[in-house]
Amino acid sequence: MERLITLCLLLPACLSAAPKLSETPAVAVFEAKKNIPHASVRIPALLMTAKGTLIAIAEARDKATDQAGNDLLVALSKDQGKTWSKPTIAYEQGDDSCNNPCLVQDAKSGRVFLFFQTFPAGGKEFSGLPAGPKDPKGNRLKFLTSDDEGATWSKPVDVSNELKPDNAVTCASGPGIGIQLHKGKFAGRLVMPFNSQDPQKNFVNWVAFSDDAGKTWKRGAEVPQEGMQLNEVQVAETADGSLYLNSRRWRSGAPLRKVSWSQDGGATWAKATEDAALPEPVCQGSLLSATAGGKTTIFFLNPAGKNRANGTFRRSADGGKTWAESTLLFPGPFAYSSMAQVGADVGVLYEPASNTIVLYRAITGTQLEGK
Repeated sequence: MERLITLCLLLPACLSAAPKLSETPAVAVFEAKKNIPHASVRIPALLMTAKGTLIAIAEARDKATDQAGNDLLVALSKDQGKTWSKPTIAYEQGDDSCNNPCLVQDAKSGRVFLFFQTFPAGGKEFSGLPAGPKDPKGNRLKFLTSDDEGATWSKPVDVSNELKPDNAVTCASGPGIGIQLHKGKFAGRLVMPFNSQDPQKNFVNWVAFSDDAGKTWKRGAEVPQEGMQLNEVQVAETADGSLYLNSRRWRSGAPLRKVSWSQDGGATWAKATEDAALPEPVCQGSLLSATAGGKTTIFFLNPAGKNRANGTFRRSADGGKTWAESTLLFPGPFAYSSMAQVGADVGVLYEPASNTIVLYRAITGTQLEGK
């Protein structure tokens, strides 16, 4: 099945203007059977580096299933998303599958980290893989690094022993982005959001973090959950340096996004609650924290309609507690996405969830200040 991931620019919807579509068409960054040979492409991750390179990552799949011998593709843009390099392979592992790309950059060194998970050939997320970090035939947690703006990537570093819980059959980063904290006691900390699954197919969320520029990583405590389960997840920094977590639901709970906050850099979390303002059709959603007019704003994008439709862009000025603005930007099919601050705008790498190429448009608006 042919899939497309495209890029368009969203106005950050600062304080005075609602986001509005312009006439600028979207750009096909990864397109199955066209600019890549694979049958399917999904699961976008997007990062704007400190030097101004947009790095796009996606899973290139041999067929339209989650574990299909997936490779990790990379494409780069040096002109704020107007044009893109031809996709190349950042990493592949033969017939094994690479899943759930998640990007973050360390500001001081400029090093970019690409987290992902691997599944052995023929292994599936729900196929009874071994629990814990010791079995090499299980689901493994790895990352690559790039010191040249995504042009080349290191050999993989396996951090399963450090991060994978003993009762976890699978773990998954993001997908989308991690963050680096800029404020407060934990400024400089790299944070990567994860979910993990036990043998009974129950899911929980937690984050991994590094205080030494990615040399070593630790796992924080699970997000407390009661009457619900948390799945694919993103995290953002609030104005006071605390963390806001926003997650897809799994199995139980109302059809709403699950949220939590951490006051200690992700080491522990408040009990997860459901946000009545954020409908959840069982799909990934993307988060971005940005500075607009000297104020920290959190943006959230997900399909607000049933069956993964109606991509809706929201703005919160109070750290995810309330959503002052909600705008339907992508009517019709819409699935996974990833956002990055791109100049005065927000760049979105997304799946239109269609077998055809759908052209979206750019959105312009008021000026973002800083990063």
